[in-house]
Amino acid sequence: MGKRQRMFAGAQLRTLRERRQLRQADLARQLGISPSYLSQLEHDDRPLTPRLIEQIASLFPLDWQDFPGEDAEQLTLALREAANDPLFDTPLPPDAIARLAEHQPAFARRFVELHEAYRRASQRLEMVDEALTVETGQGARLPWEEVRDWFHLSNNYVDGIDRAAERLARLIAGPDAVPTTEALQRHLTQVHGIAVEIRPLEELRNFDAKERVLRIDSGQPASGIRFQIAYHVAATTLGPVIRAIAEGAALRSAAARELLTIGLANYAAGAVLMPYGAFRTSARAFRHDVDRLALHYQTSFEQTCHRLSTMQREGERGLPIFFCRVDMAGNITKRHSATRLQFARFGGACPLWIVHEAAAIPDRILVQLAETPDGVRYVSIAKGLVKTAGRFDRNPRRYAVALGCEAQHAGDFIYADGLDLQSERAVTPIGVSCRICPRTDCEQRAYPPSDRTIAVDLFRRGVVPYQMR
Repeated sequence: MGKRQRMFAGAQLRTLRERRQLRQADLARQLGISPSYLSQLEHDDRPLTPRLIEQIASLFPLDWQDFPGEDAEQLTLALREAANDPLFDTPLPPDAIARLAEHQPAFARRFVELHEAYRRASQRLEMVDEALTVETGQGARLPWEEVRDWFHLSNNYVDGIDRAAERLARLIAGPDAVPTTEALQRHLTQVHGIAVEIRPLEELRNFDAKERVLRIDSGQPASGIRFQIAYHVAATTLGPVIRAIAEGAALRSAAARELLTIGLANYAAGAVLMPYGAFRTSARAFRHDVDRLALHYQTSFEQTCHRLSTMQREGERGLPIFFCRVDMAGNITKRHSATRLQFARFGGACPLWIVHEAAAIPDRILVQLAETPDGVRYVSIAKGLVKTAGRFDRNPRRYAVALGCEAQHAGDFIYADGLDLQSERAVTPIGVSCRICPRTDCEQRAYPPSDRTIAVDLFRRGVVPYQMR
């Protein structure tokens, strides 16, 4: 076996420290080395050792993506993530993982691939379970469910569209600018010969192909008007790319394919307004402060949250987060997770999750430290939103959006700053849904888990009217 190549990364290490506003002494203390040793590393006088590589990747997982890693280092980190899955009782020591990746790389790759296959199989099993349970005659998924699952299995990232949208944004606004409403309108007029009218309508948007006029309802907020124009820019300019992906998708119905086409155009619109590279850089600089990002990119709170959930480009991943939207009845109408947390596929979400409280309290960001039954902790936020109908005789739409990450990434998530991440009393024990939650001591349980039998005592009554065997 060839000698392992030494890794020099002084510039990246110095950039990391400056981005985090750390002194050399502060970073050296976190890494367990002396400031003079850190200075030598930053000047490329000494290479990173395997222990320091493990430390940096563990403490700063997002910043680590900018380091010039060799195959062995990347394999070690992938193996560490797989081997430390809560599925296993005891995590492997870092030095053992490094030795395994170096001396048995073929086995390590197989283990990582097997773990990924296990995760995908679990997700597909849930989909099959859902398809068999939904009462739709033949038990088949509805078209919108097929599309939702297509995006989920694509990790909520569509590379061909995202890169094309990024190029389009540069064409419209220049390399560093954010496409404004005026710039989007000008692009439609000059490139496609389409005029834009913003006036009261009975619908959000319509396009008269004969007159070449795009009409936008003026009753929407500015971010909504801008998104509707961006949708038409994306659908018109990137139409061939969008249609090719939709036609190649493994969907069973024409309706699902049409819905996917619309979903991909919506995705492209978000990618035009918030171009991947610039948005990822801003998100890290602002520590994923949604309000700051929304102001900078002139987008809504929900649009910004949704875009954060798509930062899954290979080699340039963003913070692994979960995102969902919940209506007043508890229905999850949007969902994606790049974390180990997966949303309920049946019924409502856990009643202890903060998103339900947020739905009743609009325009306030609520923060929660939660722990799932597998022992993983999450920092999550939720905000109640109201979409006005623009007129008195129509009720506004009320719902909440939630965004969160695993507690290990709290340093990159501004909303964790006020939380005591080590406190047991500050943690809310949540589940995915009552149907599959194994917790036996939850007083908020709506019904027992599907894999347990219950015992009912005629002469005893607790908060929950049954006990689980």
